[in-house]
Amino acid sequence: MKETILIVEDEDILREINKDYFVDAGYKVLEAKNGKEALTLFGSLAVDLVILDVMMPELDGWSVCKKIRENSTVPIIMLTARSDEEDTLLGFELGADDYVTKPFSPRVLLARAKRLLTSQGGHSVPENNEVLTSKHLEVDLRSHSVKVEDEYITLTHTEFEILTYLMKNKNIVVSREQLIIKIWGYDFAGDDRTINTHIRNLRHKLGKCANQIKTIVRAGYKFEELE
Repeated sequence: MKETILIVEDEDILREINKDYFVDAGYKVLEAKNGKEALTLFGSLAVDLVILDVMMPELDGWSVCKKIRENSTVPIIMLTARSDEEDTLLGFELGADDYVTKPFSPRVLLARAKRLLTSQGGHSVPENNEVLTSKHLEVDLRSHSVKVEDEYITLTHTEFEILTYLMKNKNIVVSREQLIIKIWGYDFAGDDRTINTHIRNLRHKLGKCANQIKTIVRAGYKFEELE
């Protein structure tokens, strides 16, 4: 079955260009010209990934991202014409998984989307154990589910990827650069604050297990077992 991409962009030409690239690559594409239309489509049809412009009429991309994250972990890529790092961090704080700054090549956008869909959709075989466990924490790599003290919690795609990478490297210091390369690849244009934002969100959701993710000053992060 074809994976479905929702492209939310108020510029008709740019939306059509991106649509053509994704259709040619074998994806089904839904289109929305503004935030309200996007939420209507998202609420009525199955969507595997959202490409979301920030500056739109009626409802901006940040508001749409926040609304989607109330009940969905679908991967979200933000499109922005502004290179202000604070805008980027706001998107990540609201739950976006990646961002691309305009102007950009549709090939770059397609590559970013493929990377998210591949890890989200389970096309790759999980390494080693299919379930990662700690004292009060259980991560199922097959279903992308996470339990803290037998209660399921909801993580975004990026938060899930960070947690599993740290758990697979338990008691080993992982640098921010390693995390960036693992999650987004070598072409990521963000900085260390991007990782800090995701780690902060992840710790908040982990509750009493939050302190298992240790910050190692000037080095990175390390996942440790609770005593």
